[in-house]
Amino acid sequence: MRAVTLVVALSCLVAPADANAQQGWPRGAPSDAGLDPAPLTELSAEVLAGDFGYIDRMLVVADGRLVFDERFENDYAEISRGRSGPIGCGVDACEAPGDVHDFNYLHPDRHPFYRGREVHTLQSVTKSVTSTLIGIAIQRGLIAGVDVPVFDLLPSYDLSALDPRVRDATLEDLLTMRIGIEWHETDRPLDDTNTTLQLEKSDNWVRFTLSQPADSDPGAMWAYNSGASHLMSAIIGETTGLSTAEFAEAYLFGPLGIQDYHWKQDPQGLQDTEGGLYLAAEDLARIGWLYLQDGVWEGERLLPEGWVTAATARQVDDVAPLNPNWNWGYGYQWWRLDASDLAVWAGLGFGGQNLLVIPERGLVGVINSWNVFGPKPPLVIPFIDAMIAASDGD
Repeated sequence: MRAVTLVVALSCLVAPADANAQQGWPRGAPSDAGLDPAPLTELSAEVLAGDFGYIDRMLVVADGRLVFDERFENDYAEISRGRSGPIGCGVDACEAPGDVHDFNYLHPDRHPFYRGREVHTLQSVTKSVTSTLIGIAIQRGLIAGVDVPVFDLLPSYDLSALDPRVRDATLEDLLTMRIGIEWHETDRPLDDTNTTLQLEKSDNWVRFTLSQPADSDPGAMWAYNSGASHLMSAIIGETTGLSTAEFAEAYLFGPLGIQDYHWKQDPQGLQDTEGGLYLAAEDLARIGWLYLQDGVWEGERLLPEGWVTAATARQVDDVAPLNPNWNWGYGYQWWRLDASDLAVWAGLGFGGQNLLVIPERGLVGVINSWNVFGPKPPLVIPFIDAMIAASDGD
């Protein structure tokens, strides 16, 4: 699938938790945080008018409070009815019960909310969350750092099919999408020519990725590669002795108070770290707030000193997937969507999933959408502009 036109995928674990037991954000009015609500409410009216397609949620956190929160109702049973295509089948369009599964992107039983729960698909924002887990593993001394040879972190895996050109790739090369493995995701439609859809149909995602040819030396060329992102799941398992979900529960979700989630799995049972995580919007905002606090949560350092700076830096420039006039960059599975001379850190996911941090304004924003039923103008840039305009008078 695509992350805002980037292809991503998904995968399958449920945390046993009562969503009602989650600790909520303190709430306040935008004015309580020195924000002018008008730009946000005006944008919300445009969303209600249908200008941006199927938007499920918009929220903003400032000063540690949820100061803007709009929910929009979409009847995905009716929206999906009779629809089918390469990425799935909707209501009354599936030929067999087995067609409704975790990788069917059109059926409302699985997307965008998981089986009627509050948790919403994040798609490729999963990559940003998983790179955070890599940072936590470094903080805990389980990975030496981003300069380590990435394939040395996979001692239990068969590397015999790995192209020799990429054997010296580092973990940083993986994190910055410069691993050197040939991958056709953003340059192909959502059909069988797309490497990520081929990955999802394969019986072993790690083996599939490791068997792809190289098309550049590591570190030489940026290419969006969801297969490489999925290798993070194998790396976490090898270096921590825990599954990605178990490690997240112990060292990220637990400290942040995130109790409810769903995480899809690949055929070997690895959590899908290219796009398989579902969280409630409030909980996704916690990840952004952790970055806004330089990796410290309630006095405890979860991420190494300097990690947030490096992860959100413009490690790679000129990677605009939608519009060559946008000044986009890429870090450690995080995007830079700078606007109005302000840094904007972003996780982006297919269908309109956005985690946004504007550090100079102390703002975290979240958008949940499900625009997979036809092209719609992306909400992310207008939302960034509205957040900045709301905080201009501060």
